[in-house]
Amino acid sequence: MATANQIKYKIGQAKKTMVRLNKEITAQKNKIKRLESALKRAKAAPKPKKKAVAKKKKRIIKRRKKAAPKRKRR
Repeated sequence: MATANQIKYKIGQAKKTMVRLNKEITAQKNKIKRLESALKRAKAAPKPKKKAVAKKKKRIIKRRKKAAPKRKRR
């Protein structure tokens, strides 16, 4: 069986652990809140519009003639 002083010591160690864990939990909760607000801002941000230039470039590429096959060297 443990003595009274041993029990007091273990209680003190457990309390220290609880204080440390509570600080970590609070820090993690704050971090989660900050990240969630950043996510909301990112979702609310205006999305860039697609440019019509890309379609024109595709059309130009399609219209180009294929290159003549290369001749074999002798």
